[in-house]
Amino acid sequence: MKKKQKKELIRFSEYMAAGGAQFWSGYAAFALFDQIFGITFWWAKSISYFLGVSVNFFLERFWVFGQKKISKKQIETTASRFYSLMFVNFLIDLAIVGGLREIGISPYIGQFISAGFFTVWNYVFFKLWVFHKRRRVVRV
Repeated sequence: MKKKQKKELIRFSEYMAAGGAQFWSGYAAFALFDQIFGITFWWAKSISYFLGVSVNFFLERFWVFGQKKISKKQIETTASRFYSLMFVNFLIDLAIVGGLREIGISPYIGQFISAGFFTVWNYVFFKLWVFHKRRRVVRV
């Protein structure tokens, strides 16, 4: 395996772990809000989604895509792109999970279906847009 392919495989593995942290923290929060606190579906789903997303942002930024030493402007750009994408994802997620709920499929199952869709979708957006590293252009 070539060095670049190996590096990408490692990054994808880290991405999957970070995505797992987002999924399970959001899933657990949803269960807590839904089952323990009795919060309505839409509020429980909304709050738990953004808790999971915040866990994911820090893992993606610092671990998966290694943006430890970047400028304040780059942090703002990255965060803005990330949360904009996550807002769009949230609407799609609500449509998937809420739509499945309407036809009788438990939101607890719907969240797994939704996560499957976002696994590939987010990796492409994270790599090419959100956490994309600009290469410095050397001017001669």
